[in-house]
Amino acid sequence: MRRDRYLARIGMSLADVSHTYDFLRALQQNHITSVPYENLDILNGKPIDLSEDALFEKIVTHHRGGYCFELGGAVAMLLCELGFETKCYLGRFLRGEKEIPVRRHRVVITKCEGKRYVIEVGIGIEAPRAPLLLEEGIEQACSNGTFRFTRDDFLGWVLNEKVGDKWKPYYSFTEEEQLDIDFIQPSFYCEKHPASPFNKSPMVAIKTPNGRRAINDRDYKIFEGGELVHIEENITDARLYEILKQDFGITWQFEK
Repeated sequence: MRRDRYLARIGMSLADVSHTYDFLRALQQNHITSVPYENLDILNGKPIDLSEDALFEKIVTHHRGGYCFELGGAVAMLLCELGFETKCYLGRFLRGEKEIPVRRHRVVITKCEGKRYVIEVGIGIEAPRAPLLLEEGIEQACSNGTFRFTRDDFLGWVLNEKVGDKWKPYYSFTEEEQLDIDFIQPSFYCEKHPASPFNKSPMVAIKTPNGRRAINDRDYKIFEGGELVHIEENITDARLYEILKQDFGITWQFEK
């Protein structure tokens, strides 16, 4: 029953399921265009519950989204229930960083047809939109960019994105499998630490087939084909709630 409802949440059914790369690609695409990235519970001081039951209730029953620890945990749960061997790792988000940051990203890897793939559904900005084969040095083209994995003595696996004619680090992780409870501490850091970017202002985003819709602080932006096509700046609370409902399917308000 639970896997049926989760699949329905992302516009799929058990009839679509197969242990193939094509299915994984469809699942990832449907997930990132159906379930938004969002930090709204953190802004209201509501503790993030990473248990499977809580993630299912929030994302499926209440039609909400979440951030990487929640979305990654939820899709890992779904993949396991569909019979895929799936593991989670703790990563460092390197994009735009000048120094090595703390580990605060949940990386999901699943095995299919004898190979391992990274399934990324927990990033609000543009990220790989298709499963990436976990092998070193292979250039892998997605609809929104080209990526490859390299190895580093300290960082472990490093995901790189091609920007122009250069490769830039996106995130990294080491292959130490994490249990659900292992993500509680880094999630708490993201919820409460003064240096965390997640507890300051609204961060909401969802992918579209050819773009992305995003709320960052008090600005609402719509992107198509990599171009900004709509912007509303300094939106009010009332407009924020309206956009959340209409464009993200989220019913939510600040708790005073």
